[in-house]
Amino acid sequence: MTSNGIPLDTGALMSAVLEGILYGFSVLMFMGTMWSLTYKRHVRDINRPIVIVAILLLLLSTAHIAVGIVRVEDGLVKYRDTYPGGPAAFFADVSQETYVIKDALYVLQTLLADGVVIYRCYIVWQSVWVIILPGMLWCSVAVTGVSVVYSVSQSSSGASVFTQEFSRWIIAFFISTVVANVLSSGLIAYRIWGIERQIATIRTSTKGTMMPIIHVLMDAAVLYSVTLITAFICFICSSNGDFVMMDLVMPIISIAFYMVLIRIAINRHRSHLSTVGTITETRQSGDLQQYPMQPLQSHIPRFTRSYNTSAYEIENEHPSGRRSPTRTLAK
Repeated sequence: MTSNGIPLDTGALMSAVLEGILYGFSVLMFMGTMWSLTYKRHVRDINRPIVIVAILLLLLSTAHIAVGIVRVEDGLVKYRDTYPGGPAAFFADVSQETYVIKDALYVLQTLLADGVVIYRCYIVWQSVWVIILPGMLWCSVAVTGVSVVYSVSQSSSGASVFTQEFSRWIIAFFISTVVANVLSSGLIAYRIWGIERQIATIRTSTKGTMMPIIHVLMDAAVLYSVTLITAFICFICSSNGDFVMMDLVMPIISIAFYMVLIRIAINRHRSHLSTVGTITETRQSGDLQQYPMQPLQSHIPRFTRSYNTSAYEIENEHPSGRRSPTRTLAK
């Protein structure tokens, strides 16, 4: 199948520049994420799995852009005058080692990011049944991704990514990862929205609302999904713009992951300041405490946040001041 669109040598240079810009932005967000996860926390209170995932995403993005730079240098400098067909033919050849490595890194990044979203969905719902379909889609992403990498690695010299041999696996890969992300993110947002609606009737102020987290979850899902859909459309149309978009997906995955964690940290910090302010005001009104009133016998579900982790919890508060065991809702 013949490709169209921008020349591949131009596209390779363009994607390297754009990926570098987004990569720099993702590094800044990674620093903000690590600060939000570790600032003023004991080592035992740090969410180590999330820290490990954040570091792995950065390492995969770094490896991807490094291999991309090597590939651009090979095509435009090293083999510019020796490769049959010139730089455009070099970048179109998917059998090149650098192309195979970039594909493998992209599949690993996608599996890691999709797995985290599905894990969040499980934590929010506390039910295995809810993540059965997302889990099956994740397995589909793994199978199709590995198949793409294997097919590309076994291809003959000069093979194009738009041939039938690769397109069936690539199309299945795109569909699986988009649906898995949209479905999991939607389930998370719906669950948090449902809890927010339940506690809205007993909240005395708008402080501590979870709506900003719902917004950033949707923003991250839309950012990632739109990028993938754009790349998918370019692939269906056999456009060389697909190569550019696929290089941009790597840092965008990291950015989408980091922006959610930073938003949660900001929301937690604001809630903490609000709680401290409320306690201070209560202590200052000491005269009222001299005449305590007998509390009404009530049993009110209370929505709280654990400041030692990034989890959101629901607990029942009794008039005696005792709290029933908490149930984690989100991470």
